[in-house]
Amino acid sequence: MSFKYHPPVLIQNLFGNFIWKTSNNKILFTFDDGPTEAATLKILSVLSQNKIKSVFFCVGNNIIQHPALTQKILQEGHTIANHTMTHKLITKMKRAEAIDELKSFNDLMKEKFNYLVKYFRPPYGRFNLKTNALLNKLNLKCVMWTLLSYDFENRIEKVKYGADKFLKANSIVVFHDNIKCSGMIEEALSYTISNAIKRGYQFGEPEDCLR
Repeated sequence: MSFKYHPPVLIQNLFGNFIWKTSNNKILFTFDDGPTEAATLKILSVLSQNKIKSVFFCVGNNIIQHPALTQKILQEGHTIANHTMTHKLITKMKRAEAIDELKSFNDLMKEKFNYLVKYFRPPYGRFNLKTNALLNKLNLKCVMWTLLSYDFENRIEKVKYGADKFLKANSIVVFHDNIKCSGMIEEALSYTISNAIKRGYQFGEPEDCLR
């Protein structure tokens, strides 16, 4: 069961230059797919109440549709990272197309928000041996995860199970900023935060966690 919640050690070792856990033994929350009207403000509210800074792996097309939400994420001190322009599998693309997917996102953030993007996460967590060269060309670090929350299944008991069984002091946790989990994201976050605090874990700043 554990392999469903975190990547196999063999894969982590093969891609040792990817970031799989925090470097400072503190928990880092991450959010894929946003920004969205359905979930972003709910997420930001819980994070603000608990004084937690996180990484939002955003989709370029969603940024174009929701510039105000993007700006709010930045104003509240969170990090925005590259989740491609269109959320398509980069493993199915030719090199030139994949480069354009990533570079267009970085250019968008620079042009619209004067923001330098440092981190990347592939859509659906899918990557291959060519991904390293792609990221090196664009000077991006790939951030994966230690714990997949399964919030996208919209089953709070599954989120709680993962937090109870697999949350660690150095976990990078994946949640989602999308409509699928919007009805339960506040409860999912609050439960995971409470679980971490009870176990004496701390939450870290993105830049310190991802060194």
